[in-house]
Amino acid sequence: MTASPLLFSPFQLRGLRLRNRIVISPMCQYSAKDGIADDWHFAHLAKFALGGAALVFTEAMAVSAEGRITHGDLGLWSDDQIPPLKRIVDFLKAHGAVPAVQLAHAGRKASMQRPWHGNGPLNDTDRARGEDVWPTFGPSAIPMDQGWLVPHEMTLDDIAALKEAWKAAALRALAAGVEVVEVHGAHGYLLHEFLSPLSNQRADAYGGSFENRIRLALEITREIRAVWPEDRPVFFRVSSVDGVDGGWALEDSVALARKLKGLGVDVMDCSSGGLMGSATAARVKRYPGFQVPYAAAIRSEAHIPTMTVGLILEPQQAEDILQKNEADLIAIGREALRNPNWPLHAQEALGFDPSYENWPVQYGWWLDKRRQSLAPHR
Repeated sequence: MTASPLLFSPFQLRGLRLRNRIVISPMCQYSAKDGIADDWHFAHLAKFALGGAALVFTEAMAVSAEGRITHGDLGLWSDDQIPPLKRIVDFLKAHGAVPAVQLAHAGRKASMQRPWHGNGPLNDTDRARGEDVWPTFGPSAIPMDQGWLVPHEMTLDDIAALKEAWKAAALRALAAGVEVVEVHGAHGYLLHEFLSPLSNQRADAYGGSFENRIRLALEITREIRAVWPEDRPVFFRVSSVDGVDGGWALEDSVALARKLKGLGVDVMDCSSGGLMGSATAARVKRYPGFQVPYAAAIRSEAHIPTMTVGLILEPQQAEDILQKNEADLIAIGREALRNPNWPLHAQEALGFDPSYENWPVQYGWWLDKRRQSLAPHR
C-alpha cells in the first residue's frame, strides 16, 4: 500500500490541471452515422467521467470522410458534428474530467468492415447494408497483407488538402470545447504509414530519409499547434516500434519525440505495432505493461512527458510505473470497458479515499453509509 499514491496526484499540463494520472484511451466504437456522435457515444464516454478518470479521450475522429476506418467512425470534417460532441464535452467537464479528442486519418486502412462484420475489406454483404466502398489513400500504393484495397499514392495537392483538413478538424474540436487534442500517428494509419520505411516508398520530399518521412507529421502538428490555444495541451500517439524487420524503431520514436517537443507537443502517447494487420499487430510479446519500456525510453531520452498504455490491469501495477518514473500518465483501455469505475476502485485498492469522498456524491453518500453500517460487524 502506498501512503500518497502518485496515481492520484494532480498533473499540470499547460493551463490544465488533471485530477489524477489516469486517462481513458481512445477506443473506436464503430457506431456513428455520418461521423456524428449519438446517445451511445454519450453514455460510453460519460461513465468514464463518473468513474473518476482525469482525462477522457473520444475514439479516433476522422479529419475527412475518406479518412474513416469504417462507416461507423466518428468524425470532425463537418460543422454538423460539433453540437453532439459539445454535449459530451460539457458533461465530462461538469463531472471533473478533461475532454480530449484524437484526430486521425486511416490512410490505406480505410474503407473497412466494422470488426463484428469481419474487420476486412467491404464486400457485397456490406453494400447490401448501404455501406459502399470508398477510395483509400497512402504515401505509396502498397497494399496491406489481408487483401485490402490498394491505396492511391497521395499527390502533393492531396497532402496540402490533408493538412488543411487536420487544421479544420482541430478548430471544430475547439468549437466543441475540447481541451486536449491528440495527433494519431500510430497503428498503421496514415501518419504512421508516412513514418515507416516499409509503407513509405516515395521519392519526393515526403519519402526516403528519416527527415523526409517525418515531414508530414511535423507539418500537421505545426498546423494544429498554431490554431490550438497556448494554454491547452497537444498529444501525439506513436507506434514506438513497428515490430517488423526493417521498420520504424524505438530510436526513431525518440528522435521524432525530440522534434515534436520543439513544436509544442506536451505528451507522447506510446503504443506500438499496427503497420501490418490489426491496430496493434506486431511481433512483440504481449504481457501486462508490455509497452511501458517504450514510454520509459522516450521519456528519458527525449525529455518529454509520456503516457503508457497496453495491458495495464491492476492499480499497484499502474502505481509502480509512476513510482519508477517510467511514464507520467497511465492510459486504460479495454480494462475500462470491463470496469468503468476502475479509477475509483483503484483508490480503494491503494488505500486512498476510504470514505468515498471522490465518488460522485449521488453514489458516494450511499456507499459511505453502507461502509459505516458494516463497520461494527468487521
